[in-house]
Formats: sequence, C-alpha cells, structure tokens
Amino acid sequence: NLTVADLESQLKAFRVKTKAVLPGSDWSPLELTPGLPPERADVVIVGGGVVGWSVAYWLKKKEKIRGGVRVVVVEKDPTYSQASTVLSAGGIRQQFSMPENIHLSLSSAEFMRNINEHLDVMNEDPVDLQFNHSGYLFLASERGAELMEENYRTQRYAGAKVALFSPAQLKEKFPWINTDGVALASYGLENEGWFDPWTLLNAFRCKAMSMGVYQCFGEVTGFKYSQNQAQTEDGGVVDLKRIHHAIVRMPNSLEYQPVECAIVVNASGAQSGKVAELAGIGLGPKDTISSIPVPVEPRKRYIYVIHSPNGPGLDTPFLIDYSGVYCRREGLGGNYITGMSPEMDEEPDTSDLEVDHNFFQEQVWPKLAYRIPALESLKVKSAWAGYYDYNTFDQNGILGQHPLVNNMYFATGFSGHGLQQSPAVGRAVAEFILDGDFKTLNLHALGFGRIFSMEPAMESNIV
Repeated sequence: NLTVADLESQLKAFRVKTKAVLPGSDWSPLELTPGLPPERADVVIVGGGVVGWSVAYWLKKKEKIRGGVRVVVVEKDPTYSQASTVLSAGGIRQQFSMPENIHLSLSSAEFMRNINEHLDVMNEDPVDLQFNHSGYLFLASERGAELMEENYRTQRYAGAKVALFSPAQLKEKFPWINTDGVALASYGLENEGWFDPWTLLNAFRCKAMSMGVYQCFGEVTGFKYSQNQAQTEDGGVVDLKRIHHAIVRMPNSLEYQPVECAIVVNASGAQSGKVAELAGIGLGPKDTISSIPVPVEPRKRYIYVIHSPNGPGLDTPFLIDYSGVYCRREGLGGNYITGMSPEMDEEPDTSDLEVDHNFFQEQVWPKLAYRIPALESLKVKSAWAGYYDYNTFDQNGILGQHPLVNNMYFATGFSGHGLQQSPAVGRAVAEFILDGDFKTLNLHALGFGRIFSMEPAMESNIV
C-alpha cells in the first residue's frame, strides 16, 4: 500500500523534475496543502471576518447535541491584511435611525460587556476588548436638527441612553469644540465608544474552533447546485436553486476541494455580491426577479492616524461632524484617528488599498480643524484603507435566506456597522438557520424581501 510518506516522496521527485523544465521559476506545482476542508459539512460559511466567525460560534452554541452541527469557515486571506474587520475604526453606537440597528447594537454591546461569559476559552487568557466607553457625539446643523430629534426619540424608545445638547451645553461639556453652525448635538451616555476589532474577531474564532468549528484558508470559487422551475402568481417562471457543494480552492495551490453542504452562509463582506453570482444570483433573464443582484460592493475608506500634542483630552468622544468628518482618540499621548466618506461621485478606485493622502489635506483636515481648532496643528503619523461592504440599495444589512437559492443565507451589506453588530447578527442568522426564524430580535425588515419588492429600509445615520 502507498503511504502518505511514499506519496510525499513521489510528489517531491515530481516537483524536482517539473522545476527542471521551468528554469527561473519559483512556482512549485502540486503542493500537498495542509488544512484542506472536510469533504462534508452541514454549514459552509464563506468569509472568516468577525460576522462569519460570530455565525459559526452561535451555530455551535445553539446545537442540541455536541458535534451535531458541522461548521466550516472559509477565509481567502490567511493574513487578514485586507479584512474589513481589522481595518475598521472599531466603533460601537446605538445612535441609528432604524430600531433594528439600535437593537442589534444594544444587544451586541451587552454581549461585549460580558464577553468572557461567552467567549472564554479554558487555559487561555481572558478576552480584553480594550473597550473605551467615551460615547459617540453627533453634531447636526440647522438642516439636520429635526431628523436628529426624530432619531433621538426612536433611540430612547428602543432603550438607548442618549442625551441632546444645545450649542451652549455642548460648549460647556466639550470646550474644545467650535460650535459655529451646530444647532443640536446627540451624545451616547452608555454602551458607546470603541474597542479593538482584532481582539473581537480572534475571540470569536478561538471560541468557535474550541467548540469544533473547522477553519479553512482558501477561496470559494464556485458552487454546484441543482435547479427546478416554479410558476409565479402572475404566470411567470422562476428558477429555484439549491446548493449541494461549495468549491474551495486552496491558497497558492492547484488543489480544489468540493465540500458537500446543506447550507451556505454568505458573510464575505465587500465580496458578497460576487460570491452570490457564483450561485447564479442576479444573472437571470433581464427584468425578472432572477436578474436582481445582491446589491453589495466594496467601497474604499481611508483612516488617518494623527498626532497633536495640544488636542482634546481623555474625555474625547467619537465625534461625528455634520460635514461627514469623524475623529476619536487613539490611545494616549495626543494620538487620534480621523477620516470621512467621500462624495458619491468621488468614490475612489477599489482595485487596491492604496491611501490617498491628498484626500486628507484637501477634504478631511480643513473640516476637522474647523470643528476642533486645536487640531489645526497636527502631524499625520500613518494611514490605511479598508473596504465597506456597501449596500447600494439602502446602506443597511441584509440578513436571512435568499428567496431563489433557499439554502444560501446572508449576513452582509452593513455599510460600515457590521463589526459593532456582529455578536447579535451572528445569533440572528444562527436562529434563522436552526429555528427557522429570527427569535431574539425581529429583524425581518432587514431581509431579502425588501430588495425584491424595491422597498428600501433606509438608515440615515451612516458614517
């Protein structure tokens, strides 16, 4: 019988022979890749960011029998160098306009406050998210004051602790703010601030793996699915699909592994639209519901780390100015992070994560220095870029089952607030899969149905 050692030595001899035919090339064909995914799983989660790992954790947490749900998480970037989770500003807030988003963030904040009750792993150090509870501070102009008051009432009704400040009250609380042009301010009193994104991602990952979730580094490049036709109420015909296998290509390798599965969770962030297309979503005949794509695409956002020895102190909240610029403290010693979303017609190229430093000079700094005069004098220490999983339809999360591919579930499209809502989103998707519906929070407004019926669930507080 041929042993693994025999196979390795034969492959090694083959590689040497092949390399001789390819002088000058570093390419080495047919590596035996460690970490091949299993041939079968109950659930394949595409995307190993914080949302994907949260879904994995909650699936295992909810399983009735230990080992009863076999879960594989597939992540294509082993270094996480382009992962939206770790490249984000790490904020959490309840100051949204939609009750669903407020409840998701309230629930996630509670989870994070008690994180070691959930994600503690035996013989490992306790999880320390480095949660800074300095709150969010939104500023509104005369034009935006009425909407801010409306949002405030929604937030208070949902249970969020928020206070409204007049310009005079704002100046008294934060004397370093220039209140010119500010008509109203909204300040989060509890459960708002920022934390370390990588720590949360890694805590979910370590806990889920300790519960038996399988981690695989590779790229899902296709799905095998069956389809049959169904008639619609108006006499039309639609194709209904069911995925049977996810095709996973291993990194730097020619190897592919088909993984037989019952359910696929699309938690691939900015690439969710493209992953959906692999199952034929959005590729049907024009002007039919089969042609409606998943409206999620990457949008590049820059974050700049600045230093200003005379900047505001320890009580600095996560400031969101009505101009779009934001700023928060980063550690101690006069360091801050800042940025803003560009205008729609100035969206940067998403083919790379290069940083545009002129954007800071021309767009960010003038607005920042106007609102916080102490930051007129500063030095840019570093900068990076990351992707939003931007929902072009209504800038809101898409949760639950796809109507035409009934075993593909979505957790995507959060447009910048996926990290902060990930604990509650993971639970919601796990409930939908295992219980057949959302149980803890009513999140039907974030389902796929609104996209098919062209009824946006608009969130006005997108940063």
